[in-house]
Amino acid sequence: MSFTDIIKLRRSRYELTDRLPISEEKLTEIIGQCILHTPSAFNSQPARVVLLLGEKHKQLWKLTEECLREIVPADKFAPTEKKLASFSAACGTLLYYNDMDTVRQMQEQFPIYKDNFPVWAQQANGMLQFAVWTALAEAGVGASLQHYNPLIDARAARAFEVPASWQLVAQMPFGLPQGAAADKTFIPLERRFRIEK
Repeated sequence: MSFTDIIKLRRSRYELTDRLPISEEKLTEIIGQCILHTPSAFNSQPARVVLLLGEKHKQLWKLTEECLREIVPADKFAPTEKKLASFSAACGTLLYYNDMDTVRQMQEQFPIYKDNFPVWAQQANGMLQFAVWTALAEAGVGASLQHYNPLIDARAARAFEVPASWQLVAQMPFGLPQGAAADKTFIPLERRFRIEK
């Protein structure tokens, strides 16, 4: 398959089971290679990833539910509860972080670009998320990208002993996908892509 064909495999998959079409060793190899080879500004490598499996994975979605119950009215919680249950039913979750100590070190080292390094860290993290998501899709693993931060940041940091300098960016539940991916619509390319000569 070409790279563009592989990109087309990457879709948001919400119906996931707790099984995988690959071994845990292959899973960690894919994630590790993406972490090593995804680019970052000045090769600063600010992205960090925590892989949650088994009970740790379930714990994440339980603490997320607890956080959301504090702000969502009880009579409106059923859809949220259903969504969280679908994430918990998956095989695992990847937590994506930026190490803000790394960002600050780069700001000190290159003060002329001080304001850019937080933005560049987010861009690098986004590229990493895309790389992992696409590589998992190629291996037959479904995933979606969630953003319950900053609501869950403190509890997740305590639960998984995350360093204080790590800032949560996104959560990616993954597992064996069920059924077909939903149809995807596209804004016409000519409205998004210009060629000037």
